[in-house]
Amino acid sequence: MAEQFSGHVLRGTEPTNDLVARYAESPARLAEAVAGASASDLDRVSAPGEWSARTVLAHLRDDEFMVTRPRMARILVEDHPKLAPFDEQAWAERRNRADDARDAIIEGFRIQRAATIALLRLVREADWARLGTQPEIGTFDLRWWVEHCLEHDEVHIAQSARALGK
Repeated sequence: MAEQFSGHVLRGTEPTNDLVARYAESPARLAEAVAGASASDLDRVSAPGEWSARTVLAHLRDDEFMVTRPRMARILVEDHPKLAPFDEQAWAERRNRADDARDAIIEGFRIQRAATIALLRLVREADWARLGTQPEIGTFDLRWWVEHCLEHDEVHIAQSARALGK
């Protein structure tokens, strides 16, 4: 059982209500970061090996339903699940580009994040301490994972701004 795990654990510290509220703000912050960008602006790459703003937008949308929320759900329903790594570069090379309009991507991210927020609002206070392990990170509790996902949002929102020259 997760509660009996005795190794080093990364534990989150942010109060639940603050954490969930901040997590809900990311889609609006992302939309603001790319507001007014033209299609060519969205596809510009700021440096070799960097992603365009459009790719970053799609990454945040897709990551929410393919990685972030499934990991949260597994932590909530399984005892100390072993979570598989996600290869972002492989995703970027193979991703579905069928719905790549800026507003469609942002709306998709908003919808996916809203589903995650609905899940988080159902989490009992004691369950924020449930554990999961990911090979490249180690063992962490659900609260830490949400804090980590917020940091991930921040990194990619800043990356979008850089790609747009902001």
